[in-house]
Amino acid sequence: MTTPRNHDWLDLAGKNVVVTGAGGGIGFGIAECFVQAGARVMVLDVSADLARTAAEKLGHGAIGVGCDVSSETSVQNAAEHLVRELGPCDVLVNNAGILRPGALATLSLADWNALLAVNLTGVFLCSQKFGAQMLARGRGSLVHVASIASRFPQGFSGAYSASKAGVVLLSQGLATEWGPQGVRSNCLSPGNTRSGMTAPILAVPGIEAQRVAMVPTRRIADPSDMGEVAMFLASERSSYVNGENISVDGGFGRTLLDLFPRPGFMREDVVGNS
Repeated sequence: MTTPRNHDWLDLAGKNVVVTGAGGGIGFGIAECFVQAGARVMVLDVSADLARTAAEKLGHGAIGVGCDVSSETSVQNAAEHLVRELGPCDVLVNNAGILRPGALATLSLADWNALLAVNLTGVFLCSQKFGAQMLARGRGSLVHVASIASRFPQGFSGAYSASKAGVVLLSQGLATEWGPQGVRSNCLSPGNTRSGMTAPILAVPGIEAQRVAMVPTRRIADPSDMGEVAMFLASERSSYVNGENISVDGGFGRTLLDLFPRPGFMREDVVGNS
């Protein structure tokens, strides 16, 4: 567990929060933040065992349920389970996602469809089923975990960038349609973050140091960094934020011009002349 912070100002205590793909990684970190803020959390994961184990670790009344977000029946069952156990959904965090690497020239249709089914269709289905509970009461917040890959193409990652760009546009569509009914929809786009998906990459000797050097904040994000932003977007403190996509990347997305060699303006030049 991360060190608890005082989240009283967010007024999330007692809220019913659903986090998909929360059996580990970013999803678990987000769920942990909401629990620390006093929310009642339903952990969803395609692995029922992982979901239940995560809920046990979280404690404070968290419940874990197996759910395949690409299956309408599975999502509907989870939505009904939530109402029976905790009540209607106040906050949905669409975090579940997969990566099927591969060059677009040779990517199989099966891999393309599988990735889109989880990363994009899953967001649609969960938003629809849990969002219905919000619409019925005229209030609620959807937070979708996209990626900085939604803004910048990530080569040799199959349909990943396309799926995350789709999430952003879907979120904006939901914001447009549901905003007048009291339900907001926003995205957060993680950058360099520790998770099950990135663990094998960061384990390669030298890679972590290279990545840290590329981020102005000079560190790799923890899942809790995403959780803090997710809670803000979920809370009434962001009540006039709707249809946005917030990058949580330590400033990495603003470093493009630093890739160009500029003698006299490079960091070592500035430091040396100071």
